[in-house]
Amino acid sequence: MSQSDVPQNQPLVEYQIDRVVDETSTETRIVVLSRKDGDPDAFPIWIGAAEGHAIKLALDATVTPRPMSHDLIKSFAGHLGVTVHRVVISDVRNSTYYASVHLGNNGVERTLDARPSDALALAVRVQCPIYIAQDVLSRRNTANLDAWLVKLESKRIGAQPEVREI
Repeated sequence: MSQSDVPQNQPLVEYQIDRVVDETSTETRIVVLSRKDGDPDAFPIWIGAAEGHAIKLALDATVTPRPMSHDLIKSFAGHLGVTVHRVVISDVRNSTYYASVHLGNNGVERTLDARPSDALALAVRVQCPIYIAQDVLSRRNTANLDAWLVKLESKRIGAQPEVREI
């Protein structure tokens, strides 16, 4: 277990996972977070294809024949009496986001470092709150973000195969 370098009293803003978008030109996924309070604010995080798939499965409540890694972690936590209190996107360095998972057991609170994709996949499964540190929000570049997301979504829709009669 590790303590995050982020100060414990840093203001946090609650978000939720809005959607996972396929980025076909790079074979990655973009998980788009939106503010829980309804303020129009999209926060994208680029993740790997496998991690994006894991998050989509949880969002869609898809039951897999065998447990996924994040399902296994949820099961361990449940059997050991550990509660996942929250997930925090806690830092950004060199265009890479960092996250922490806040756990509790028998009155003891611990913080684990995690990749944002893993933290978010776990958060969806245990239904815990997702927060972004205010400092991270203030340091991001959102120039033309909404237009870019609309363009990306339209590319995905336009990429559907054409149906032809034979």
